[in-house]
Amino acid sequence: MSGELLLEETLIKRSQQKKRTSPLNYKERLFVLTKTSLTYYDGKPEKRFKKASIELSRIKCVEIVRNGNVPVPCENKYPFQVVHDNNILYVFAPTQNSRSLWVQSLKDEIRTNANVLLKYHPQFWQDGSWVCCRQAEKQALGCEQYKLFDNSRKPLPELPENKRSRPLTPPPPEPDSGEEVMVALFDFPGVEAHDLSLKKGGEYVILEKCDPNWYRARNKYGEEGYIPSNYITERKSGSLKECVWYSKNVNRNKAEELLRKEDKEGAFIVRDSSTSGMYTVSLYSKSSSGEAGPVIKHYHIKETEGSPTLYYLAEKHMFPCIPELIEYHKHNGAGLVTRLRYPVGKQDKSTPPTAGFSYEKWEINPSEMTFMKELGSGQYGTVRLGLWRARHKVAIKTIREGAMHEEDFIEEAKVMMKLSHPKLVQLYGVCSQNRPIFIITEFMENGCLLNFLRQRRGSFSFESLLSMCLDVCEGMEYLEANSFIHRDLAARNCLLNEALVVKVSDFGMARYVLDDQYTSSSSTKFPVKWSPPEVFYYTRYSSKSDVWSFGVLMWEVFTEGRVPFEQSKNHEVVKFVSEGHRLFRPKLATAGMYDVMQFCWHEKPEDRPSFSSLCLMLADMLEEDVLPPF
Repeated sequence: MSGELLLEETLIKRSQQKKRTSPLNYKERLFVLTKTSLTYYDGKPEKRFKKASIELSRIKCVEIVRNGNVPVPCENKYPFQVVHDNNILYVFAPTQNSRSLWVQSLKDEIRTNANVLLKYHPQFWQDGSWVCCRQAEKQALGCEQYKLFDNSRKPLPELPENKRSRPLTPPPPEPDSGEEVMVALFDFPGVEAHDLSLKKGGEYVILEKCDPNWYRARNKYGEEGYIPSNYITERKSGSLKECVWYSKNVNRNKAEELLRKEDKEGAFIVRDSSTSGMYTVSLYSKSSSGEAGPVIKHYHIKETEGSPTLYYLAEKHMFPCIPELIEYHKHNGAGLVTRLRYPVGKQDKSTPPTAGFSYEKWEINPSEMTFMKELGSGQYGTVRLGLWRARHKVAIKTIREGAMHEEDFIEEAKVMMKLSHPKLVQLYGVCSQNRPIFIITEFMENGCLLNFLRQRRGSFSFESLLSMCLDVCEGMEYLEANSFIHRDLAARNCLLNEALVVKVSDFGMARYVLDDQYTSSSSTKFPVKWSPPEVFYYTRYSSKSDVWSFGVLMWEVFTEGRVPFEQSKNHEVVKFVSEGHRLFRPKLATAGMYDVMQFCWHEKPEDRPSFSSLCLMLADMLEEDVLPPF
């Protein structure tokens, strides 16, 4: 029956603002879903007036809205969107279960529509732009792939035909085999009432992936709450993340440093290879025949083709998973320079930062902060070491009044907080209710990369400098993939932690700085000596302008902290670069390394490599002597 009732409930809708001058308001409406239409009424079920109806065949997308830090100014706090024709209907449900039920029911009914979107906007259209991607055109192509059923957690129960309406109830519990169960890699003490504490090694059922960085989960006691997604891993046999000898974010150079530091026969690390999805065993031996002194060998772990996949270092000894392979070679050298005797654990013993201290927490109460010693000062103001709630080390940036466009930055900070990667300095939140504003970030023990290079001149190997560049490149690859432009990439804006991992900092902040260093003769703000021609002349920023800046950063690294175009003023640099000249080759850079820098300095942005390509180039340089299987 075309008029068969599927769902009926009082929800709140946001005005669709079909005209630019339309007011933004929220109204309670009775929503009715049938097999052919979604209709909403003004009034109560017994006495209602039809306001509008949408034919289901015209619906292009139905999905939850990741509202993130955008406040919901109505009683119902669980939004979802219905995209139809050229309009978006935002609807707010009173509970999580209510929203899931409506979204799933609508998806079931539009599954055969020919006009389903390929891409959609996962966040709100608000104040003239998309919160998710900052595009200012309402009809702009979506920024995220739309997969009609990927976000649906379970099928819905049948509704009795003889009931016109019914109260909404939670979906039935799933059988154990259908639940997504994850294992905690770290302890997480929930800091807010809506958080769920994690215990390392504990198992948790994932209820909803409402945000890339935070999931809603349930523990074995039935307690539910939000957990950081980077603190958990899949529960499956052979998972590497739980193995003490596996280090995900360690490249060849860092592996060698760790093994030399341990200085033990048979010390080894399993790490990601430069080839995506592959792994390398780095092995230390003091007594290799024919070698003077200790040696470090690097062996690729190979996979067989076909099913089932087997893993091997020596072709005569194959195993169904990597942990079994490692266990075998702990007892049998089988062609290796020595057997795997001593696993070297992860070099960074601390837990990784989370994207904010808690789910949807970006505004931090300054009374929760303890201010400690001053770490330095920059164009924004002073930076101090601090503690959040007396236990969590952070860096606190005090924004000097008049140093930046504060209101614009606060809005952008909500987006920046969601950027989370091992090679980015994590933004935890802001204290913006009073002045001065405080920016709370991850604390980096070894400070600024530029100072680190200058203070240790003469002590760096080619590999260690290349490793620093690769760290930065990996952070920038993540920003590039998320369509986020740094605008001020330089050694001064990168920091090192206790494990000497380099992380990119201050991404996106250059737009809000009021500082002569960033101002050209046309009053446009940019760091001239790190900028390409299209920024000089047209103020055109893109990931490719960041690539140019990365080339200059690599030059800074391989000169151990020299100033680019040291003797030239800004207008002279513009003329010099515009005439086709480039920075000279640093003494510590190989010809191949300088080629990569020059590749970044192509005049045309489209001729420059992507950060993804640069990561492969730099990783390949670090992995040049890896041994094949035998």
